[in-house]
Amino acid sequence: MQVTSKWLDGMCFVGTTEGGHSVVMEGAAAEGAAKRGPSPMEMLLLGVAGCSSIDVVMIAEKQRQDIADCQATVTAKRADKAPRVFTEIHIHFKVIGRNLQENAIARAVQMSAEKYCSASIMLGKAAKVSHSFEIAEV
Repeated sequence: MQVTSKWLDGMCFVGTTEGGHSVVMEGAAAEGAAKRGPSPMEMLLLGVAGCSSIDVVMIAEKQRQDIADCQATVTAKRADKAPRVFTEIHIHFKVIGRNLQENAIARAVQMSAEKYCSASIMLGKAAKVSHSFEIAEV
C-alpha cells in the first residue's frame, strides 16, 4: 500500500492513493479563508469510522441481519501538548434495519473492536478506544 501527499499552498495538501483516489487535506486555513478539506487527524478518525463500519456491516450480514444503514460517529480527545496524539476515541454505531437482533449487532461490534478493525486496533495502542451502539427499525 502506498499513498502520496502533494503540497498545494499554505497548509493544504492533496493526498492520492495507489488506485488514483484523491482527497484534499488542510491543517489550518489562512485567516479568512474557507478550509478546503479535513485535517490529517480528522482523516485518521474517518478511517476508523469506515474500517469499523465495514466490519460491523459485513459481520452482521453474515449473521443474516437485515441492515438498511449503518452510521458511525467517532469522537476523540487529544493530548494538550505536542505531539497532540489521540488519548481517547469512542466509536458509536447506529445500525438501522428490520428486526435486528441486539446480540448479533453487539457481537458484530465486539468482533470489529477486538479482531478485525485494523485502524481502531492500531490506534488502541496509543489511545483508549471504546465502542457503543444503538439499533433502530427502518
